[in-house]
Amino acid sequence: MAGEIRTVSPHMFFRASAFAVLLLLSLDDEIRAVEAQTDSCDSDLSSFLPFPFNSSSALTCRPVWNTFVLRYSKAPDNVLNIVLSAVYTSGWVGLGFSRDGMMVGSSAMVGWIGKESRAHIRQYFLRGQSSSEVRVNEGQLLGTDVSPAVVLNGATIYLAFQLKFLAPITQQSLLFAFGAATPHHYRLKEHEDKTSVFFDFSAGTSSISSYPHQLKKAHGALAIFAWGVLLPVGAIFARYFRQFDPLWYYLHAVIQFAGFLIALASLVAGVSLYNKLHVNVLAHRGLGIFVFVLAILQVLAFFLRPEKDSKVRRYWNWYHHWVGRIALFLAAVNIVLGIQVGGAGNGWKGGYGFCLAVIIITVSVLEVMLCLRGPKKAAEPPSFQMPPQ
Repeated sequence: MAGEIRTVSPHMFFRASAFAVLLLLSLDDEIRAVEAQTDSCDSDLSSFLPFPFNSSSALTCRPVWNTFVLRYSKAPDNVLNIVLSAVYTSGWVGLGFSRDGMMVGSSAMVGWIGKESRAHIRQYFLRGQSSSEVRVNEGQLLGTDVSPAVVLNGATIYLAFQLKFLAPITQQSLLFAFGAATPHHYRLKEHEDKTSVFFDFSAGTSSISSYPHQLKKAHGALAIFAWGVLLPVGAIFARYFRQFDPLWYYLHAVIQFAGFLIALASLVAGVSLYNKLHVNVLAHRGLGIFVFVLAILQVLAFFLRPEKDSKVRRYWNWYHHWVGRIALFLAAVNIVLGIQVGGAGNGWKGGYGFCLAVIIITVSVLEVMLCLRGPKKAAEPPSFQMPPQ
């Protein structure tokens, strides 16, 4: 009946309340059971890990990130015992050793549970960010005669291995990552999440790495915008639009000056980035400085430009044109080199590739049009007829 109000009896109310309480108690028991299976620094390792990884009292234990727990102990001859644990359902878990806190160029130990509950652990060399550039059974980590182990205990996976270093290890950039897809034929799929941690093995302390990601992105973006967009566009105006005089000259000067300022900002960001990381990028760094020196010479040439009727104007034109072209070419090479050494992703490669393709196609079309147009003919002098004698 429309508008009828139904009341809930006390019996039904108490039944619903009792059901809710039982449900909460059941969920609480399940949570406690999962927590009991997950790792903590109080866990006893002696029942499932082999020697020398099974002595909890001999291992320094530190939670580092999410559910990742790092245990370690130092042995003679610069040997390090490592036990890495994390909550595990499927996929893989990895610990990498990096020079600069970045993935590219690092070596990592990765473990997982495969088909038929078979445990796997392998060393990988991270040559790049794509799956094809992560090479199994390669890397710079030195093992020992002690066999590594991977054990799944409850809801936690344990990776235990020994590493030998050439010198006592103190501070080290460590990479922690995990993936949801189980490796097929030892090929790792892309990670679900990762982090970089600066770990002090002497003090047992860690901190999230302060790697200047934003500064690195700013350096790359400014360089691509200056050397890959503005400066080539300014050069295009100077070569192919001289018929629009003096508009071409003003556009050329304004665009080149703006590109120079942005290139200067990119250089400042690059120097700051180098001072923070001190990474070995000699070719990229040296080429970048050389190209910017050429840009400074171009700016100085603008202020020292001779008059049109000067005898040295022809030589100034040759210098100005060819130094500019060489600078643009070397800058393009250096951008590609920077993308490579910086471990940039496919977005950076595709973005700069698109800009470069547009510039090349535009220059090709305009060059063909310039050739078809031919040289500008000089105006013929007026003809005068001699008056009859």
